Amino acid sequence: MNVDDWKSQIKRGTLEFCILLMISKKPHYGYEIINELDSWSILAAKESTIYPLLRRLMKDDFLSSFWQETSEGLPPRKYYTITDKGKEYLAAMTEEWNNLLAAIEGIKGGKNNGQIFE
Repeated sequence: MNVDDWKSQIKRGTLEFCILLMISKKPHYGYEIINELDSWSILAAKESTIYPLLRRLMKDDFLSSFWQETSEGLPPRKYYTITDKGKEYLAAMTEEWNNLLAAIEGIKGGKNNGQIFE
């Protein structure tokens, strides 16, 4: 496996988490999500990845949506908001993410559950 394959696997596993984090702060529309993710090259994703993910998150009742007219005279935009169920899911994901980061940092630092490797 090369590093690009590894990065792709990491991205697939974290896009859902990142999208929920973004939407938990304020409602977002699809193109806005894509642009925000694009600001971090490792998270950049195409519409063909993001929109099916948004549909699945809605199907699972983690997101809801509403249409809003634009002030520029453009077509209305579909905004996504996080549901209570989505907030619970995000809280569980955040806990697991923090546990994962702590484990990785422990391994990098030569520790095992707070104990130094011998």
